Amino acid sequence: MQANGAGGGQQQQQPPPQGPELGCLGAQNGEASAGTAAGEQLAHANGLLPSANSGGPGGGSPGGLGVNNGVPAAGGPGPAAAELGGGGGGSALKKKKRLSQSDEDVIRLIGQHLHGLGLNQTVDLLMQESGCRLEHPSATKFRNHVMEGEWDKAENDLNELKALVHSPHAIVRMKFLLLQQKYLEYLEDGKVLEALQVLRCELTPLKYNTERIHVLSGYLMCSHAEDLRAKAEWEGKGTASRSKLLDKLQTYLPPSVMLPPRRLQNLLRQAVELQRDRCLYHNTKLDSNLDSVSLLIDHVCSRKQFPCYTQQILTEHCNEVWFCKFSNDGTKLATGSKDTTVIIWQVDPDTHQLKLLKTLEGHAYGVSYIAWSPDDNYLVACGPDDCSELWLWNVQTGELRTKMSQSHEDSLTSVAWNPDGKRFVTGGQRGQFYQCDLDGNLLDSWEGVRVQCLWCLSDGKTVLASDTHQRIRGYNFEDLTDRNIVQEDHPIMSFTISKNGRLALLNVATQGVHLWDLQDRVLVRKYQGVTQGFYTIHSCFGGHNEDFIASGSEDHKVYIWHKRSELPIAELTGHTRTVNCVSWNPQIPAMMASASDDGTVRIWGPAPFVDNQDIEEECSSMDS
Repeated sequence: MQANGAGGGQQQQQPPPQGPELGCLGAQNGEASAGTAAGEQLAHANGLLPSANSGGPGGGSPGGLGVNNGVPAAGGPGPAAAELGGGGGGSALKKKKRLSQSDEDVIRLIGQHLHGLGLNQTVDLLMQESGCRLEHPSATKFRNHVMEGEWDKAENDLNELKALVHSPHAIVRMKFLLLQQKYLEYLEDGKVLEALQVLRCELTPLKYNTERIHVLSGYLMCSHAEDLRAKAEWEGKGTASRSKLLDKLQTYLPPSVMLPPRRLQNLLRQAVELQRDRCLYHNTKLDSNLDSVSLLIDHVCSRKQFPCYTQQILTEHCNEVWFCKFSNDGTKLATGSKDTTVIIWQVDPDTHQLKLLKTLEGHAYGVSYIAWSPDDNYLVACGPDDCSELWLWNVQTGELRTKMSQSHEDSLTSVAWNPDGKRFVTGGQRGQFYQCDLDGNLLDSWEGVRVQCLWCLSDGKTVLASDTHQRIRGYNFEDLTDRNIVQEDHPIMSFTISKNGRLALLNVATQGVHLWDLQDRVLVRKYQGVTQGFYTIHSCFGGHNEDFIASGSEDHKVYIWHKRSELPIAELTGHTRTVNCVSWNPQIPAMMASASDDGTVRIWGPAPFVDNQDIEEECSSMDS
């Protein structure tokens, strides 16, 4: 006997078998080799071919090739072979325990996948041994007729399938899809009269989807096949379009009759995506192609791939750094400081190192807020509460385009660009905010609102403003309406909006970081760990697909959360005073910047490459 496919038995002479000789089929890679005698049969157990003895009941010719656990072995003595594949044949099947429903489902899924790979003999062997059926015989016949374009036969098959379909309307819809394909193929072949006959006498009497029938009738005017395929958005007569048709038809049939297309691949893809969704550190683009991952291990991302290691410390500012913001294209970083300057940094696309590009001077009160225009050509800088001026810079030339001030008693501490890039809104806590053009000309104003922070929504009409009443309201400059969207119990120090406009991230005094759903107007989550008093701290969305949230803190740390988890997944240390602002590079998911009262800007990235797996990490992490 052989164990686990190792070792080989000695060939022994045995008396010839009684009756017709049963040969042995050896299977490798799903292909069967012919036996040496007529009337040979497949001997199989558990999906593998057993080792064949050189004689005895059910044995084949001497030295016949067998497979044990997938490894070929020389023929040898072994009564198990006779029990599994010879003699009475099928005695083992009778003794087998009945398969559970889930086992049958798995076998059918494997069978469908192997069939798609063209391993049809392997599928036949699997179904024969398991006693399962890949699909209903009527479904197999239907499939073949559809793929061969035998539309009349396929239509007759529908009558057989009618009893197996749950919905009474499904057969009508399936028939409509069949006739539509038949009609289009006639048109492509230039058989206009036959196509017209299908349209008038077969499709129209169904009294289903008359709007689509009108569209189909318009294809009669197509002058050539290419025109038809383009207008109908159709692949043309052949395997591709018929396979697509079959995929649609299968949605109307129960899975017990015909499996949904590529079901095993879809289940595996869903499992991979679910694991990625649950991975707290996954920060790269999701690739739906199964070839890009290993199905043999669970998905896991190391925190060493995550931006929680200091890559660079920028020390060119000579006072507290109040704000930092990456450009929309991710190629530049702007930092604003109490030292009255804005510094623009260039991001090296290869090394991800930053170098000083321009210094913009003359902001007498310091710079506490910066906003890039949608095309990154302009930058607006605002000062702290007692600042009544605003600066609009041309980033390319470094020249000041506009210095704006409505009144010396005004306060312009926040700004937001309209999506068209031609207007912006600005305001402060003195009781109003304005809409202006690039030359600083006043277009509109809204009185009686003490603004803490502003944001323009993608509709180009609505401005969100947090005010001193601990709320965020939406203001529409076109119809002059306003409405309450968010109400907190404590002052909202700052807020930012996700790219899709659905979520708002708030830094709330004494409470920390809150996530709101603007559409449903509900508080989604309160993030824990951050120390937030009455300083203005700016948090951000970031990472791939904006799956992460980061915020500065008065305890000198940067906190990072996964969007769905209240507990931080990383606490970044290194700053020595309050961290006022964080900004995640919108194009480089593994790059983040933080600005602090310690006068520095830190650039965070993945761990440098090291061989030692037990590297001392800079960030202390807590998995939720």
